[in-house]
Amino acid sequence: MNLVLFGPPGAGKGTQAKVLVEKRGLPQLSTGEMLRAAIAAGSPLGRQVESILAKGDLVSDQIVIEIIRERLKVADCVKGAVFDGFPRTVPQAEALDELLKGFGGKIDIVIELKVNDEILLERVKQRIEQGLSRPDDNPETLKNRLAVYHKNTAPLLVYYGKQGKVVTIDGMAPIAEVTKQIATTLDTKR
Repeated sequence: MNLVLFGPPGAGKGTQAKVLVEKRGLPQLSTGEMLRAAIAAGSPLGRQVESILAKGDLVSDQIVIEIIRERLKVADCVKGAVFDGFPRTVPQAEALDELLKGFGGKIDIVIELKVNDEILLERVKQRIEQGLSRPDDNPETLKNRLAVYHKNTAPLLVYYGKQGKVVTIDGMAPIAEVTKQIATTLDTKR
């Protein structure tokens, strides 16, 4: 089963992906982690990515798809994967669909973690006050990331919605409840 965890920054995608890795044995395909791994491995693609990032440029969709193609060849992906942070745009989703088709697969389900932007902003402010924030944790950065998400990434809900693949889950619920809702959704999707 191939699934996409979908939602804005701070929605809990990474947290839920880790649960799916542990409970379902599906590898988490995080493009950021895959790009760092390619660089660390010193592969030709990794060296290309490293030079792009060193200039401060964004890695092209073509390169990201190639990194995913290489990752999908690894044995742990035979039964599917959890896509976390990818796709981010409709062209990326189309390229991913085409890539998966070449492996005899498809995106089976898109789980949208629905959250409230204002509450996410409050959470960031609380983490800052409690000294628990990450370097990129600040209200202005999050506002910008949310705006980019709504402009570029949210249209994927329409794209996958037309395919009947979107299931929306209340991402504001306690983590254990979100995990339970995802499990129930996946169990009924089999």
